[in-house]
Amino acid sequence: MSPKPLTHQPRKRFGQNFLIDTQIIHRIVSIIRPNVGEHLVEIGPGLGALTLPVLQLTGEMDVIELDRDVIPILKSHAEGLGELRIHSHDALSFDFSTLRHGPERLRVFGNLPYNISTPLMFHLLDQLDHIDDMHFMLQQEVVTRLAAAPGSKAYGRLSVMVQYFCDVEDRLTVPPESFKPAPKVMSAIVCLIPKRPLREKANDFTVFSDVVHRAFAHKRKTLRNNLKDLLSEDDLRENGINPNERAENLPLEAFIKISNWLGK
Repeated sequence: MSPKPLTHQPRKRFGQNFLIDTQIIHRIVSIIRPNVGEHLVEIGPGLGALTLPVLQLTGEMDVIELDRDVIPILKSHAEGLGELRIHSHDALSFDFSTLRHGPERLRVFGNLPYNISTPLMFHLLDQLDHIDDMHFMLQQEVVTRLAAAPGSKAYGRLSVMVQYFCDVEDRLTVPPESFKPAPKVMSAIVCLIPKRPLREKANDFTVFSDVVHRAFAHKRKTLRNNLKDLLSEDDLRENGINPNERAENLPLEAFIKISNWLGK
């Protein structure tokens, strides 16, 4: 279904870039593959470019929208397509567990404002027990970081923390002209699938998170310098890690190994 004409001026403070390319919309919905009986939740539906075709396929869904001015427009556009439950709330502080009323986990998707994408990722990681999968439109640079492998310049704290919990799939590149207003950067669709169970697990997640944060605090410095308050050079060597290595070259398993060693 094609989105209806824009009747709302996108707001910079909400980071709004409305999706208008019908072919891209169709491809994104095909990637999400929503089905009747699944609990779909959209973050930042805007004027409903993705909401409307998904609602038609599922018959009901929840959306979280901060801009109250678009809610009446969204309700009007969705009329007769199914049950659309609108939550006027900031997704950064929203408790997603309140939407779950049975064993079925949530399928979360959305065209996320670029200015909140990273903190929102961490907020959602805290609520993964209630989430089946996530599909997001993000700045391509962020998607590259999410999916980055050790040894690449894009590999960093965000890569490690997200990949600890999820398998990451870079699915589709979206050009600026697919939006109104057009952003100054390329966008991409990423799929995040929680690992159940975790294939590698830290004994103490707080310690693991602290190790990762410190290791990447100064990207040009070696592990010997960034982790000196936690481990000595000999401690790193004992764990099979070169003290002169940089964090960007360490795989996820190495960070888990360090944190578990510290936990002992």
